[in-house]
Amino acid sequence: MEWGIMTIVGPILLLLVLAWAMISNRRSEEEKRRTEEGTRIRRAEEEAAEQARDPDDKD
Repeated sequence: MEWGIMTIVGPILLLLVLAWAMISNRRSEEEKRRTEEGTRIRRAEEEAAEQARDPDDKD
Protein backbone atom coordinates (compact mmCIF):
# COMPACT_ATOMS: atom_id res chain seq x y z
CA MET A 1 0.00 0.00 0.00
CA GLU A 2 2.78 2.47 0.87
CA TRP A 3 4.58 1.77 -2.43
CA GLY A 4 1.39 2.49 -4.33
CA ILE A 5 1.05 5.88 -2.69
CA MET A 6 4.73 6.68 -3.27
CA THR A 7 4.56 5.78 -6.98
CA ILE A 8 1.64 8.18 -7.40
CA VAL A 9 2.62 11.01 -5.04
CA GLY A 10 6.35 10.95 -5.84
CA PRO A 11 6.14 11.84 -9.54
CA ILE A 12 3.42 14.43 -8.87
CA LEU A 13 5.56 16.06 -6.20
CA LEU A 14 8.60 16.00 -8.50
CA LEU A 15 6.58 17.60 -11.30
CA LEU A 16 5.34 20.34 -8.97
CA VAL A 17 8.86 21.10 -7.72
CA LEU A 18 10.23 21.23 -11.27
CA ALA A 19 7.40 23.51 -12.41
CA TRP A 20 7.97 25.83 -9.44
CA ALA A 21 11.72 25.97 -10.15
CA MET A 22 11.17 26.82 -13.81
CA ILE A 23 8.67 29.55 -13.00
CA SER A 24 10.75 31.10 -10.23
CA ASN A 25 13.94 31.10 -12.35
CA ARG A 26 12.53 33.20 -15.17
CA ARG A 27 14.34 36.44 -15.80
CA SER A 28 12.73 39.68 -16.81
CA GLU A 29 13.78 41.43 -20.01
CA GLU A 30 15.61 44.05 -17.91
CA GLU A 31 17.63 41.35 -16.14
CA LYS A 32 18.52 39.72 -19.46
CA ARG A 33 19.57 43.07 -20.94
CA ARG A 34 21.69 43.89 -17.88
CA THR A 35 23.37 40.48 -18.02
CA GLU A 36 24.16 40.82 -21.73
CA GLU A 37 25.56 44.33 -21.24
CA GLY A 38 27.74 43.14 -18.34
CA THR A 39 29.04 40.29 -20.48
CA ARG A 40 29.94 42.67 -23.33
CA ILE A 41 31.76 44.98 -20.92
CA ARG A 42 33.65 42.10 -19.32
CA ARG A 43 34.74 40.71 -22.69
CA ALA A 44 35.92 44.15 -23.83
CA GLU A 45 37.93 44.55 -20.61
CA GLU A 46 39.53 41.13 -21.04
CA GLU A 47 40.36 41.84 -24.67
CA ALA A 48 41.91 45.21 -23.75
CA ALA A 49 43.97 43.58 -21.00
CA GLU A 50 45.16 40.88 -23.39
CA GLN A 51 46.13 43.51 -25.98
CA ALA A 52 48.04 45.43 -23.30
CA ARG A 53 49.99 42.28 -22.38
CA ASP A 54 50.81 41.33 -25.96
CA PRO A 55 50.30 44.22 -28.41
CA ASP A 56 51.98 42.31 -31.30
CA ASP A 57 49.39 39.52 -31.20
CA LYS A 58 46.90 40.12 -34.04
CA ASP A 59 44.48 37.39 -32.92
